[in-house]
Amino acid sequence: MISYHEKLLHAGPQLIIATIREKFWPLRVRNLARKVVHGCLKCFRCKPSALEQIMGDLPVERVTPTFPFFNTGVDLCGPLFYRHAPRKSSPVKCYVAIFVCLATKAVHIELVADLSTNAFIMALKRFVARRGRPSVIECDNAKNFLGTSRTLAQLRDQFRSQQHKHSVTTYCSEEGIYFKFIPPRSPNFGGLWEAAVRSFKRHLKATIGLTILLKDDLETILTQIESCLNSRPLTQLTSDPEDLEILTPGHFLIHRPLVSIPEPSYEELPKNRLDRYQQTQEFVRRIWKRWSMDYLSGLHPRTKWTRLRENISIGTMVLLKDENLPPLKWRLGRVTQIIRGDDGNVRVVSVRTQDGEYRRAITKVCVLPVQQPAPAASNDILSGM
Repeated sequence: MISYHEKLLHAGPQLIIATIREKFWPLRVRNLARKVVHGCLKCFRCKPSALEQIMGDLPVERVTPTFPFFNTGVDLCGPLFYRHAPRKSSPVKCYVAIFVCLATKAVHIELVADLSTNAFIMALKRFVARRGRPSVIECDNAKNFLGTSRTLAQLRDQFRSQQHKHSVTTYCSEEGIYFKFIPPRSPNFGGLWEAAVRSFKRHLKATIGLTILLKDDLETILTQIESCLNSRPLTQLTSDPEDLEILTPGHFLIHRPLVSIPEPSYEELPKNRLDRYQQTQEFVRRIWKRWSMDYLSGLHPRTKWTRLRENISIGTMVLLKDENLPPLKWRLGRVTQIIRGDDGNVRVVSVRTQDGEYRRAITKVCVLPVQQPAPAASNDILSGM
C-alpha cells in the first residue's frame, strides 16, 4: 500500500484503491488507504492541520461586575496620517490605542504618536486620567507593551526601595497596574479588543476613506467613533414595541465615580420612598442586573470548538504554523512545556526548534503523524488563559 502511494506520487485514497483493484481485491482497503495517506509525513507537511481544544470558560474579568475599565484590554492599530497645516505640510504618521473594558465592552480611544514605549505610556496616562486606574491590562506581546510593563515594574520597585515612604507613596507603589500578556500570534485569546479594532476601522474607513485630515479634525473623528462604539447594543434587539431602550456600554459610563464604596440594595423599598441619591443607585443596580441576565447569559453558548479533545503531551513532534511561509517551510520542533488552563486542558505550549524556543497557542501547532511519546506530567504550568 505504501509503495503504491509513493509510486502514484503521493496520491489520495481514491486513486490508490482504484489502482490496487486492477490486480487485487484486498479487504478493508479503504481504511488501509486512508491510514497510509494520513500517516505520510510528506503529505501532512503539504497540508498540515492545526490542533483544537474545547472552548474554555470565560475568564473572571469578563463575568465579574466591576467599574468600567477596571479590567481592560488594549491594542494598537494604524498607521494613520494627519497634517499640521491645511497646505504645504507633509503628512505625519500616528497610531490609535483602543482600550476595551472586559466586562462592559466600553471603548476608549487615544491617539498615539508612534509605537515607542514612551508614547504608549503617555497614552496610558491620559486614559487613566479620564477613566480611572485599571487593575489589569491584557494585551498582546508587542515590543512597546513589553517595554511599558518593564518600565512600570521598575518605577514600582523604585518606589518600594525608598527608605522613608509616606502614605501616598506607599499607596501608589502597592496599587501598580498588572499587565497580562496573551500568547504570541494568538489573536483568539484577545478577541474582545480585536473585534473593537475591526469595528473602529470600519467606522473610520467609511467616514474619511483615504482623506488626510488635520490633527484636530482627526481627534474629533476618533471621539465620535468612540461615542458610536459605546452606543452599540450589548444584547439582541427584541420585537416588543414597548421595549424602547437597549442596554449599551454607555449605560455603564454614567454615574461612575473614580473611587466609590459599596452601596446597599434598594430593591425592596418602594420607588416613592427613595430620595434622589437612592434612585440613582437603584438605577445603576438595575443596569448591572440587566447586564447579568441578558448580556452575560448570551456569552456562555459555544459557537465553535465544542468537542473535548485529547491534550498534547511533552515531547510531541510538531510544526509551527506561520502565515508568512508555505507549509513546507514551517519550523519543525518538539513540545518542551505545556500550559494548562483553569479547566485542566492544554491550549498553550512551548516548542523548541533549531532557531530557539517559542510559545504558541495550540491553534498554531500541527502534530506530525508519527509515533508520539507517552504523556508526561512534568513541566506543566497552570495558567488562567
